[in-house]
Amino acid sequence: MPILNTDHDHDADSIAIRIGTPPGRGYLRDMIYGAIDGGVTTFAIVAGVAGAGLSPFVIVALGIANVLADGFSMAAGNYSGTKAERDDIERLRRVEARHIARFPEGEKRELREILSQKGLFGDTLDAAVEQIAENHDAWIDAMLEGEYGLSTSTPHPMRAAWATFSAFLVAGMIPLLPFLLGVPNAFAVSTILTLASFFAIGAYKSRWSLQPWWRSGLETLAIGGAAALIAYGAGTLFQV
Repeated sequence: MPILNTDHDHDADSIAIRIGTPPGRGYLRDMIYGAIDGGVTTFAIVAGVAGAGLSPFVIVALGIANVLADGFSMAAGNYSGTKAERDDIERLRRVEARHIARFPEGEKRELREILSQKGLFGDTLDAAVEQIAENHDAWIDAMLEGEYGLSTSTPHPMRAAWATFSAFLVAGMIPLLPFLLGVPNAFAVSTILTLASFFAIGAYKSRWSLQPWWRSGLETLAIGGAAALIAYGAGTLFQV
């Protein structure tokens, strides 16, 4: 996923294009969520089954079933949640359109309050209210942002679902690779690879945050490692 360029041009044309087509929230959250959950849940199965002393075949079978089923489940859930979010924005957009048609003066008063809280006052505030009110779509966008705190850039449910599923699939296969390839000490190798992937996911995530890469990596490593330790401990309770 590309990083949003914060060192952009400030000529009139560049500003018009950039402000006119905002990128929205993007799919970083969906990818990180899917990758971490894919690694954690698959390794939890690997650790739990290994802790129970079962065969590598059982580990691979359950692991692949988890990657496909749980990955699809997460993607479907993200699709439904994102679609519900988009539908709610569209619902509120229609509500505001109806209010503007029925109570234009009341909606102008609300618009005035929104703009005044942004620092406008006096003649400038009066002019801004009248000019925005002349543009029906801009008026609704201002109400969505100011009254409901919603972005006017609606997310795409299918893209969000695909981002989650693909990240889950890639990260979820990492704990299974040593067993699929039949390497010696497969569980130890799987543990190392999985912990390394947790750290890598966290370090990569830091490119979009204020945390240094090593701290973000260690944070994600701690979360994934704790889940793996719990799963392995639970598996040992059923060791045969």
